[in-house]
Amino acid sequence: MKLFSLILLFSFLLEASAQSGNRTPNPTPSTDGGDVSSIISSSLFDQLLKYKNEFYTYNDFIAATRSFNDFGTTGDVNTRKREIAAFLGQTSHETRGGWPNATDGPYAWGYFFVKENNTTDYCTPSATWPCAPGKQYYGRGPIQLTHNYNYGQAGNATGYDLLNNPDLVATNATISFKTAIWFWMTTQEKKPSSHDVIIGNWTPSAADKSAGRVPGYGVITNIINGGIECGGHAADESVADRIGFYKRYCDAFEVSTGDNLDCYNQSPFT
Repeated sequence: MKLFSLILLFSFLLEASAQSGNRTPNPTPSTDGGDVSSIISSSLFDQLLKYKNEFYTYNDFIAATRSFNDFGTTGDVNTRKREIAAFLGQTSHETRGGWPNATDGPYAWGYFFVKENNTTDYCTPSATWPCAPGKQYYGRGPIQLTHNYNYGQAGNATGYDLLNNPDLVATNATISFKTAIWFWMTTQEKKPSSHDVIIGNWTPSAADKSAGRVPGYGVITNIINGGIECGGHAADESVADRIGFYKRYCDAFEVSTGDNLDCYNQSPFT
């Protein structure tokens, strides 16, 4: 079984990340937008993630969502459903364990893995986010959080010392979900947040339009792993896989997917 590690391509790496103008949301209780539990029930969660690892529980997911004010609570009910479908679609790809002829199809196998098999240390020298002795920063959790600078920033935003305790992302499911939602909600230096894209709150700049980056699920793939999967090439298996999960989940939520699902003709963010 092969786990596809996500190398998070944050453009505000290392010391620059602490000095940039990026908006990193601090977890705050959800307000009057409606609780995520009103959008996805425990039974639907288990239905969508039919072969998930037992580590990923519905209660931990809901507990994590309640730490982020706008996640799954913004817009009308269809927008909220579409955001949950998109989030689960992208993270299911990162943690998938299925294959083309798998039981119930490949898109029933999201959230199968908790951590990647390649336990490289992924340590990049940084004064701001220094690697702790003996710690490894390989992919863990729904978004497969990778690299010391991402563990440092995620921990800083969520209130956990993940530089010194990276295994928390693979042993505490609430924290694990929080790191994934943090990444989803965070605007990077030259990238919108995935949240803003899926709720329709992102307007492409002239440079974005010139690069083919338009609103839709495809630009979220570009945000997450565009340097590898997007940009002027033939159909990509990983991109298609992300779309397959998303379509399945949108069908279950009875919402449309929207337009621009792939990123084949989009230049990666730089």
